[in-house]
Amino acid sequence: MNKTSFKPAVIPLMAVSAGVIVANIYYNQPILQAIALSLKVTETQIGKISMLSQLGYGLGMFFLLPLGDKVNRKNLILLLCGLLVLTLFFITLTSSLTALYILSFFVGLFSTPAQIILPMAATLGKENRGKNVGVVFSGILVGILGARVISGFITELLGWRYVFGISGLMVLAVTLMLKLYLPEVPSKFKGSYFHLIKSTLALIPKYPVLRQTALLGSFTFGVFCSFWTTLTFHLSSAPLNYHSGIIGLFGLIAIGGALVAPYFGKLADKGNVRRSLITTVSMIIGSIILIKLFPYSIPVLILSVFFLDIGVQATQITNFTRIYSLHEEAHSRLNTIYMTTYFIGAAIGTYFGLLSWKIGKWDMATWQMLLWSSIALIIVIFSNKRKA
Repeated sequence: MNKTSFKPAVIPLMAVSAGVIVANIYYNQPILQAIALSLKVTETQIGKISMLSQLGYGLGMFFLLPLGDKVNRKNLILLLCGLLVLTLFFITLTSSLTALYILSFFVGLFSTPAQIILPMAATLGKENRGKNVGVVFSGILVGILGARVISGFITELLGWRYVFGISGLMVLAVTLMLKLYLPEVPSKFKGSYFHLIKSTLALIPKYPVLRQTALLGSFTFGVFCSFWTTLTFHLSSAPLNYHSGIIGLFGLIAIGGALVAPYFGKLADKGNVRRSLITTVSMIIGSIILIKLFPYSIPVLILSVFFLDIGVQATQITNFTRIYSLHEEAHSRLNTIYMTTYFIGAAIGTYFGLLSWKIGKWDMATWQMLLWSSIALIIVIFSNKRKA
């Protein structure tokens, strides 16, 4: 195999690997209470581990992700995955809250390979860039959504430490597979690390499309995070009164949406970027309008979860296809700018979702989501009409 050749089967492997890796950031969210009871700490104290894993992931995206353009990507992925495996195994042994704080931060930091794998997929077969990126991104979203279901089930069956132990074995397995089958993609950036970060920031004023897609991604993922945060409260409140097991099943519906989203990557490959984005953002708006009009209808909620998830994921896939066509030698740095903005939007969306719920419950929360998704549509309408 030469440096850039690859077998088509490596794309599904990259998708599975990215999903297995990124899931580690989200495993703790549905089992915080179980961890708190085990360590005999308050819910407020244990809640910080979720924040620290997100913080580690955000810092990893800014400081480690650009290295994908400077060093051998395969070696970087394998190194970080190895460190992630060790961190997960250490979590299974800890009984100290402070140690869990530190380890949770490093779980986030060492989960960065998920976002190194994604731009790498864009370099493998340019004629199918959107399709390849769509498959890998769907793997990431399935990992994010499936993590909540899996961790709750394992915790109920075996205990919370087994969640991280089993995940450590899964990461170890995909690391070995990546070592065997991941192709070598040569790096092109020859400057220092300082110049690498400086060149990353220089991409912001250079590419209007990067600014547009980052802003669009921020608002749509903000809606996504706001929706899933407040949906849990909505489903557990009267008159529905669902318990956590039933609520977790809604994550399975969203996974179905993740499997459909790559179709829109194919549209982007054909140059139908603007039409694709208008369609996907309109799906988000339509889903929110439906759940606002019929807040207690289970069939409507199921359809809304499915189509909202397709809309959000397909928008991101199209965005990735656009930004990866801007600069062939800067895919990791482009991804750094996009994903950093993306997770800022997630944090802000979650905050305003919780604030809206506090002020006016589900009615106010859906108004907030409708406002943000409408802003996203305006961004699409007024953005550059070019393919890239």
